[in-house]
Amino acid sequence: MTEVLLERRYRPIPEDILHRAFEVLDPAKRGFLSKEELIKYMTEEGEPFSQEEMEEMLSAAIDPESNSIHYKDYVTMMVKDEN
Repeated sequence: MTEVLLERRYRPIPEDILHRAFEVLDPAKRGFLSKEELIKYMTEEGEPFSQEEMEEMLSAAIDPESNSIHYKDYVTMMVKDEN
């Protein structure tokens, strides 16, 4: 996944669209997903992530103190990395 992003094979998705995608997974609009929720969505829905892809995402996305992903911060980080 990182290789694909670094080689810029696909155009980046705008920040607002990424944010809305996470909000779909967070109907209560808490602003975060638990590690368990994220793993469930990314491995059981749609095209599942491999174990390696999941570990890579978790290492970048999960806040170790809360054990959750604050997706607004994560999306901002992803978009900044693309520029």
